[in-house]
Amino acid sequence: MTNINISGVIIGVDTHKSTHVAVAIDANGSRLAAFSAPATIKGYSALEDWASALGTITSFGIEGTGSYGAGLSRHLLAHGHKVIEVTRPNRQLRYQHGKSDSLDAEGAARSVLAGQATAKPKTQSGSVEMIRHLKIARDTAVKCRSQAMVTLKTLIINAPASLRDALDQISGKITLIRYIATFRPGAITSTIASAKTALRALAQRWLTLHEEIQSHDKALEQLVASRAPTLLASHGIATMTAAEMLILVGDDPTRIRSEAALAKLCGVCPIPASSGKTNRFRLNRGGNRQANAALYRVAIVRMRNHQPTLAYVSKRKKEGKSNREIIRCLKRYIAREIFTNLCRPEIPPATG
Repeated sequence: MTNINISGVIIGVDTHKSTHVAVAIDANGSRLAAFSAPATIKGYSALEDWASALGTITSFGIEGTGSYGAGLSRHLLAHGHKVIEVTRPNRQLRYQHGKSDSLDAEGAARSVLAGQATAKPKTQSGSVEMIRHLKIARDTAVKCRSQAMVTLKTLIINAPASLRDALDQISGKITLIRYIATFRPGAITSTIASAKTALRALAQRWLTLHEEIQSHDKALEQLVASRAPTLLASHGIATMTAAEMLILVGDDPTRIRSEAALAKLCGVCPIPASSGKTNRFRLNRGGNRQANAALYRVAIVRMRNHQPTLAYVSKRKKEGKSNREIIRCLKRYIAREIFTNLCRPEIPPATG
């Protein structure tokens, strides 16, 4: 394709699992061209070449930079292009204007042109992405281990009386599980044999998951300690909490421009809820709920044994604040502390 040398070209991309659809507009909002490419390395290069042939590219506005558009975003960022994360258009606009891949891509480009989309995508290529991968594996293993334990306890309660009485004599959770894992039920010719077979399978599953979790914990401790040592030194902030906040921030901490932006991402900024003569704020129920839960855990720990926090709680209670309001204030303060440790501009982004 011959370069037609248009300045200020904006490319909007609607991403899917198999194909990506791109639409180009100029600085005046006029539609220039559309292009479809497979979601592969060759497809990313073809889309980039097509866009470059149109003229000088200002930016790419991409939907789903954290899912289907992650590969394309990484490719474009690696080649020096500016990438903007675009959220999906609201349902009302889609109802009014219809929906197609081309229309969605054009809408993404127009969101960038209008200044509605300004967020930088996560690079997903550094140590924080490693932490995210390991934490996903750990969280699912923890969930499965809990399910195995609940089922194991239920089977013990419902087991034949002789087997249940024998297991009741063993003290200690780990000791009991290791004992059950060594069962030799033999042929399944009775309810005792079938119960032993099921119990042994669950016990061995629990032990396997337990070892997997311990392995993930060691790897996460090393990665988090090298990435955020000052944050780990804060009272009540352990490895998993720091990992959750690092995943929220991403490899490039300069993405978060202010502590208020981080608080909004965590869902701890107050939302105006005033009407008429009523002037009040309510809790924010949006944001990243995992990060919000991490802040809640830190607040609860500090309310138990952190002297400055205990003094703050006592002061607020004298002012008539409820525990819920106090916890909200504490979460906002903790978000400010995390921003100071992770998102200051002087902290360079990780390169891998």
